[in-house]
Amino acid sequence: MRSTTEMPKKKPNRLLAEERRREILGVLGQNGRITVEEVVKLFGVSAVTARGDLDALSESGRLVRSHGGGIRPLTASPEHPLRVREGMHHDEKVRIAQAAAQLIRPLQTIILCSGSTSAELARQIRRNCPENITVITYALNVAATLAELPNISLVMLGGFLRHPSTAFVGPHAEQMMHSLHADHCFMSTVGLDTDVGLTTLDIMEAQLNRRMIEASAQVTVLADSSKFGHRSLSLIADFGSIQRVITDNAAPERDVEMLRARGVEVVLA
Repeated sequence: MRSTTEMPKKKPNRLLAEERRREILGVLGQNGRITVEEVVKLFGVSAVTARGDLDALSESGRLVRSHGGGIRPLTASPEHPLRVREGMHHDEKVRIAQAAAQLIRPLQTIILCSGSTSAELARQIRRNCPENITVITYALNVAATLAELPNISLVMLGGFLRHPSTAFVGPHAEQMMHSLHADHCFMSTVGLDTDVGLTTLDIMEAQLNRRMIEASAQVTVLADSSKFGHRSLSLIADFGSIQRVITDNAAPERDVEMLRARGVEVVLA
């Protein structure tokens, strides 16, 4: 006669694993990453079981395995038009732009990338323009904001117009950047992940951004706290070539500490 206790023993174990993995995904959704050690401590399981959970979630596409744990998978979020993004986290972007503007010195050559925070930085420069600076940009709205200022020499890169960001990208813009050098690049980003680096939605824009970083003596990233823990389609750069990140006070403390431990200055505006 078949024992009636066999099936109940297996079913609770399977349900427990599924429930634990849902909890792991909850932590991943909040923090953007989770380690094997954290799974062990949170759920009281062995390291072997923790790695098995992460492997199972990776196989289902809900997690990307990394050394010692897992990170949130790439998300293909829709790109909002620039006029919409300018209204999102507006107060934070103003404070970030004000802090960035204080870093600009007379006679410098700076690069302003595309993005709503860069557009706010252009407005800050317009209000209090440092003397005789040169601005390199591929963003049409940034160029329009600064075009009438007599103390600014404006260099506009040309190429294919990306309508969501009103920015010119492509091989022509990259070729022009090969002949230019800047004292300071102010880089906006769609995603900032401490495990991956800076990412954006457009491959050609990422390529141009990399060339701008290479051409600059120092690079400051402008990213409000909503960008932390997110990864987009195309990698711009890791943090080895970044000197500074300016963000707001809501930035995840753990990410801030990790950046500082890597020698990146983090300014909370």
